[in-house]
Amino acid sequence: MNLILQGLNTDRSTIERIAGMADTQCVVPITAHAYRCEGVRYTDALKTRIDAECLAAKLDYAFVEPGRKLSDFKLVTMDMDSTLITIECIDEIADMQGLKPQVAEITEAAMRGEIEFCESLTRRVALLKGLDASALQRVYDERLALSPGAENMLGAVKAAGLKTLLVSGGFTFFTDRIKTRLGMDYTHSNELEIVDGKLTGRVLGGIVDGDEKKNTVERVCSELGISPQQSIVMGDGANDLKMMRIAGMSVAFRAKPVVRAQADVALNFVGLDGILALFD
Repeated sequence: MNLILQGLNTDRSTIERIAGMADTQCVVPITAHAYRCEGVRYTDALKTRIDAECLAAKLDYAFVEPGRKLSDFKLVTMDMDSTLITIECIDEIADMQGLKPQVAEITEAAMRGEIEFCESLTRRVALLKGLDASALQRVYDERLALSPGAENMLGAVKAAGLKTLLVSGGFTFFTDRIKTRLGMDYTHSNELEIVDGKLTGRVLGGIVDGDEKKNTVERVCSELGISPQQSIVMGDGANDLKMMRIAGMSVAFRAKPVVRAQADVALNFVGLDGILALFD
């Protein structure tokens, strides 16, 4: 296997030390802050050791098959909140009501997998009842920011011929605008009910939970005539796990521990474009 090591700031001596633990044949610089250790014999014990060392050194790592190319995949699927963007939109909407702590607590519990997602979303949206719908635009204009490396990553995957899907337990108000802004191919999310310019505290139609996220990936793959194994899926919360499990590569981005433990790759420190270093 190849062992990829990367960070925001990498010290060559640290790279060499960790590479030595992996008994690599050679260390090849990929970028100024990313390195490929070639010919590594993977074991679970080695992974556990590398995991601890990299966490302490604030490095991201991944064991990948040699020769894998980004163009081997045909679709990149991303969660929105805390993955493609830095915020949880519903928490920021709630802040307009002075209810951010209450809503954020439910959000965190849901992302850790402690509360079923549909229940958590229903409870959170209900707290927004009566809020002027103009708050949504304020959140988009004033608080929504793309995660580091998002545009670089999207530019590279598009250049490699991959389609892009944004599937979110968040809201169409934001996914529609991000789709236009970033030129994405597909989106799917929840629609907030608005009556007379006010949020009603309900969503329209079915809720996009973990099952629906997985179903959406399968549906888009079917439309494209590809297997889910030809997709990369990126997420951060427990409701992303089902779609991550069917992917050819699952990427946990700044994710909850339950997600990091089950993903093929975890990016804890570098940006979304950290996935680019994983491919030849």
